[in-house]
Amino acid sequence: MTRRPDFFLVGAPKCGTTAMHAYLRLHPEIFMPRGKEIHYYGSDLSSLASQLTAEKHAALFADAGASRRVGETCIWALYSRLAAAEIRRELPRAKIIAMLRNPVEMVYAQHSELVYQWVEDIVSFPRALAAEEDRKRGRRLPKSAYPVPPCILFYREVAKYAEQVERYLDAFGPEQVHVIIYDDFQSDSRGVYRAVLEFLGVDAGHRIDLPVINPNKRIRSVRLRKLLHRPPPALRRFCRTIIPSAAARRRWFERLDGWNVGFRPRPPMGEKMRRRLQAEFAPDVKRLSHLLGRDLMHWVGQLPSVEINSGNNPSNMERRAA
Repeated sequence: MTRRPDFFLVGAPKCGTTAMHAYLRLHPEIFMPRGKEIHYYGSDLSSLASQLTAEKHAALFADAGASRRVGETCIWALYSRLAAAEIRRELPRAKIIAMLRNPVEMVYAQHSELVYQWVEDIVSFPRALAAEEDRKRGRRLPKSAYPVPPCILFYREVAKYAEQVERYLDAFGPEQVHVIIYDDFQSDSRGVYRAVLEFLGVDAGHRIDLPVINPNKRIRSVRLRKLLHRPPPALRRFCRTIIPSAAARRRWFERLDGWNVGFRPRPPMGEKMRRRLQAEFAPDVKRLSHLLGRDLMHWVGQLPSVEINSGNNPSNMERRAA
């Protein structure tokens, strides 16, 4: 009988999920499919969720064998309004891992990633943010090579974590939800990894190398990216004429696409934009701080105005379970 997932790494994007997925796959007691962006739960994100049928989803776990834990990474399941309830309905005992990052940093990193993926066609970060209201009305949507639900481009909404985390706490209870703060993952990757293994009930003493995973990728030439991923018909015909072999064309595509990708840090965000986003996110970060019982107001350059309980899996979460 095919195994089913018993834990989920649900996001958020650009918060260390790629690295955590890679590290968990190296544990001998854990089975996870190679793909880290499985879009099955979250039917409100139809352009993503509809990619997998129930049969194809089940097939991903056919090789799980006798693994002690079987996991699935679905980075948009945290943002989805329906995924928590859908997972709870099918797998009520599943454990949930969520990774959260300073929302100001997350939206900046996510914009860069979507530009790289050729999902976002507004290369300027401030202009992409300014386009959100139009995009909510169905305007200024990218003519991308990879169509996605428009809500993926609502950067501010993706970064408002409090309601997203609350959905999972309400569905599963705090004892089944483990929240990781990206700051901790950066400063103590081994300690955070060990805590996840303890949460999952597998051997927490297993040691692995923890290399840097998923560094920032930047496009050298946006024009070349467009030509490669959305070539005009005349160029497509010309390429087929001079390179008749489809396999050879694919190799040239991969070679050119790889050359066009550089790995280097993003330039710093402008201070004016940073302060503006900090002010916008402050109410949600305050709500999240109360929810987790941890002061995160430094994310938005503020001190908490009310007392916040501290501790791991804190009392606010415990009271929710009572």
